[in-house]
Amino acid sequence: MPDSKLTLRVVRSFRAETLDYVWLDEEPPIDIYTEALTRTNVGASPVWLTFTPLQGVSTVVKRFLHEKSEDRHNVVMTIDDVEHYSNDEKKKIIASYPPHEAEARIKGIPVLGSGRIFPVAEETIAIDNREFPSHWPRIGGMDFGWDHPFAAVELVWDRDTDTNYVSRTYRVKETMPIIHAAALRAWGKELRWSWPRDGNRETLEGAGVALATQYREQGLNMLHEFAHYLEASGQKSVSVEAGLMMLDRMQRGKFKVFREHLDWFEEYRLYHRRDRKVVKEGDDLMCAMRHALMSLRHASTATAYRSFRRKLVYPKSSVA
Repeated sequence: MPDSKLTLRVVRSFRAETLDYVWLDEEPPIDIYTEALTRTNVGASPVWLTFTPLQGVSTVVKRFLHEKSEDRHNVVMTIDDVEHYSNDEKKKIIASYPPHEAEARIKGIPVLGSGRIFPVAEETIAIDNREFPSHWPRIGGMDFGWDHPFAAVELVWDRDTDTNYVSRTYRVKETMPIIHAAALRAWGKELRWSWPRDGNRETLEGAGVALATQYREQGLNMLHEFAHYLEASGQKSVSVEAGLMMLDRMQRGKFKVFREHLDWFEEYRLYHRRDRKVVKEGDDLMCAMRHALMSLRHASTATAYRSFRRKLVYPKSSVA
């Protein structure tokens, strides 16, 4: 933890000064960071911070990773960007770090320790973009949002190996359902969509119409009820912890993601618990993915869904 007396001395040392720029070469406490911003306000001058995020998702780190702004920019440098080390030297350096610090020092990923929900190396789940056989079923998952982003993912399911693939992602904030729906219809009109329980909530923007209904009216193939698991007792479960079964899939090599989905990996790296509870910040694609997995039993191919619809419209005549 920062020394409060030292922090006070640092702040006092340049309080009331007008500075052309500030460079903080180690992670500062939030009050030193904001004081640096204040000292450079007159000339709208830059404030640079260079540090390894060993304090985890601190208030300062959160500003850059979770609170997006055109006035802030984050540049990550990994050990792969260091050209004056040979490959053998890089391997030795990586091996020298304790596991809980390795990703912070090697990739610039904030230390999350035992609180990280998916402690699985990205290299084991990331794959190149590829085409999938048409007989592999798919399902979409969405998570509603306005001030925090609306998010959606498409999961492709290889039933033979029981492997799931995140093939598409979408994440946009402060945009109306009509815009989201237009973007997602391009993924295929037959694609079934899993959605969270708050989709039954009415919104002012929709003139009192439930969110799930708004998307259904915009042409998305929404499932008839919200995402849930069916327990052995037959009860519906929406437990977040139960929904995190993808960790087991990742560890068994049964879960893959196109490496081009940088927004997905951004959330993946920072998804964590605090005081044993899942932190509900910057987790929009993670929630959409969880909803899709909870409804995996409803995944379907385009051909199977069209056949299902034809049977509803043209049922066989009963024979007396």
